[in-house]
Amino acid sequence: MDVMAITKFTRLSPLKARPLARKLRGLPVSEALQLTQFSNRKAAALLDKTLRSAIANAEHNAELEVESLRVKEAIIDEGPRHRRYWPRARGSASPIKKRTCHVRVVLTDGQPENIVSDAEETGEV
Repeated sequence: MDVMAITKFTRLSPLKARPLARKLRGLPVSEALQLTQFSNRKAAALLDKTLRSAIANAEHNAELEVESLRVKEAIIDEGPRHRRYWPRARGSASPIKKRTCHVRVVLTDGQPENIVSDAEETGEV
């Protein structure tokens, strides 16, 4: 079963957060938490918070064992940009793009989900 947590509109450039997110994929939850706690990057605090939220969702909503969870996906998507301008000489201006990102962490317990087709539900098989 998959469990997800999303953090939106975070004031961080997605280009700076993606390398750490790539390192988290496929790791057990305990190792992923250690990696985010001992990293000095700003993205580490953001990923740590989102990862803890996904763990809480798995524990309370889906009633899964925390020890069996692995990071299936850690995705950093680009959010909207705040556009500002920096005044320059002779009345001109230079653009400033303050980037934002959306963080999505998906955890899995590694068990295949029980998928029941519509035909099986109605008894047509």
